[in-house]
Amino acid sequence: MGLFVNVVAFSMVALWVGEPLLEVLGLSTAALTTVGGIALLYEGVGLMRGTAEHPTPAEVEAKVGGGAPRPADAPGAAVDNRRATGARREHMFVPVTFPLTVGGTTFAFFVAFRAEADSTGDVVGLSVAGVAYAAVTAITVYAAAHVHRRASASTAAFLDRLSGILLTAIAVTILSSGATRLIVDVLEGLGR
Repeated sequence: MGLFVNVVAFSMVALWVGEPLLEVLGLSTAALTTVGGIALLYEGVGLMRGTAEHPTPAEVEAKVGGGAPRPADAPGAAVDNRRATGARREHMFVPVTFPLTVGGTTFAFFVAFRAEADSTGDVVGLSVAGVAYAAVTAITVYAAAHVHRRASASTAAFLDRLSGILLTAIAVTILSSGATRLIVDVLEGLGR
């Protein structure tokens, strides 16, 4: 559910206020694309090499405070429950939401589609498409997590490496596209 909410929020911000927001921050979609490529490359190389860290269930429990949430009236329960929620949210946004699900390129696409929209109906249609994209993405990631849990250790390692190769290839493509656009933008700025 967290991924769905993050992707919907990201999509709606990109569609409804993306272009003005980038102008206020002094950022370009090319810069966002480049950063997304770098972040995805960082995650993909570890998977591809088989060096990505996969904590055991015991390590996850230890990190988030151990076991199920404690009753609200138990001493220290509020702190432990906030720590557990924070640890889950930490991974939900980076790397699951950004850059694996959405990134600079996705933001740039939404901003570009919005720029081409001629009417409010077009923007509403794009908003519906953004929600549908979030739903498909969340369902896919949810299903992939279940497949991964049921796979043997050797199958999981193979799938990790295969995923890493694909993510690294996608990252290089995104990174080179963003960097090329950044260079073109700089050259055009110098030519003015």
